[in-house]
Amino acid sequence: MIVDNEFLNKLKEFGLNSYEVKLWVALLSRGVSTAGELSDIANVPRSRTYDVLESLEKKGFIIMKIGKPIKYFAVEPDHVVENLKKQTMRVADERMNAIENMKASDVLTELKLLHTQGVEHVDASDLSGSVRGRQNLYNQVESVLSGAEKTVTIMTTTEGFIRKAESLQNVLKKLHKRNVTIRIAAPITRACDFAVSKLSKYAEIRSVEKITGRFVLVDSAELVFMVLDDADVHPTYDVGIWVNTPFFTQALEGLFELAWTEMKPVKDVVTIKA
Repeated sequence: MIVDNEFLNKLKEFGLNSYEVKLWVALLSRGVSTAGELSDIANVPRSRTYDVLESLEKKGFIIMKIGKPIKYFAVEPDHVVENLKKQTMRVADERMNAIENMKASDVLTELKLLHTQGVEHVDASDLSGSVRGRQNLYNQVESVLSGAEKTVTIMTTTEGFIRKAESLQNVLKKLHKRNVTIRIAAPITRACDFAVSKLSKYAEIRSVEKITGRFVLVDSAELVFMVLDDADVHPTYDVGIWVNTPFFTQALEGLFELAWTEMKPVKDVVTIKA
């Protein structure tokens, strides 16, 4: 069986290993076949073929035909895709339910207690870390924001501002209800109209022109700052640093205060829609 390796590798996205991919493709090309025939066609060791075919059967890719010799036939690819979608949704729902149940369980209470006790023994200089990948960065930012009690200061790029309107709107809304003061600075353009309409309900927004940076300050104590320009880096390779140090955070916040007074209120740059 001659099949392009790139094509076979793409099929692994179905959740299959190399042997499963080879045997499935071989069976698709034959329609109906025995294990021995498939082993020869796919170049899979006979000692593994039956186990792999059993695995494909359990996953819903093939069906075993009753009789002697035992034969197999492939499920239509369209049906396989639909079945995989249903399985993925079912597994996701089960995991979500398990996580929700965990939130109300004694297990989470004990984990939080362990973490609190552990942090008491940690030196302040150890409360820092590097975060890679933009989605991981946003997860960390949201985590830090969720603990805010007094103030939140965000500085970002134009594109970063638009992304935050989607990713952080809910957490900023909750902070606003808790009377946390929120300030956001970014180069505001007409492309930001919709994002401004979303976030201006919860934050004071000003437009910055001469300064560039990407960081989040919380309660003059915690800081998440991104070390790369988001215009020059792929989201997968974006990098940020999280630190819990009032000394450094307050110093950066002091510099921000000086710049904040020179920034234009967002209403002078774009029209805020109700």
